[in-house]
Amino acid sequence: MRLALCGLTVLALALAPAVSTAQSTTDAPKPAAGSVMKDSWITTKAKSSLVFDKRVAARRVKVETYAGVITLRGKVSSVEERNAAEEVARDISGVTAVTNALQVVPDDQRKVVEAKDEGIEKAVKGRLEKDASLKDAGISVRSDNSVVTLMGTAPDRKSKAHASDVVRSVPGVRAIRNELAQKD
Repeated sequence: MRLALCGLTVLALALAPAVSTAQSTTDAPKPAAGSVMKDSWITTKAKSSLVFDKRVAARRVKVETYAGVITLRGKVSSVEERNAAEEVARDISGVTAVTNALQVVPDDQRKVVEAKDEGIEKAVKGRLEKDASLKDAGISVRSDNSVVTLMGTAPDRKSKAHASDVVRSVPGVRAIRNELAQKD
C-alpha cells in the first residue's frame, strides 16, 4: 500500500506543473507566474507529507494552495486526524497560512454522510441552475458533512449574498462557506 502511495506521490510531483493552473478555485486576482509554480509545489509537498504521515489518511484530504495559503478539505475520522493534517500543512516551507475546512466524520458514519452530501450537492446545484441570476455565474459546490462550500465567481456582491440565501433553503444544509470571488 505504501509503495503504491509512493508511486502516486512521484507521479504527482511529475504532473504538478501541468495542473498548477487547476489549483485555483476562484477568479481572484492571479498571482505572478512564479507564485503559481510555488503554490503548485507547496500543494505537492503537502500531499506528499500527508501520505507519509501515519496519523492522516491522505486519500481523504484535498489540498488547495493559493498565494501560499493551504486549504484542507474533505472528511477525516477524528479530531486528532484533523489536527495532524493541519500540523503537517503548517510545517511545509513557503506556507503563509492554513485554512482547515476538514470535517470530522467517524468511519461508521462515512457511507451515510457521503450519500447525504451527494444529495445535498445535487440539490444545491439544481437550485443554483434554476436561479436566473446565478445559473451562469460559474459556481462550484462541495458538501462535507452537510457543510456546503461555494467556490468560483459571482457577478457582484449582491449575487454572492444571494447564492448563500439560495443554499440556505436546501434541506439538510447545516452551514455555508461562501468562498465566491466577485467579478466587480
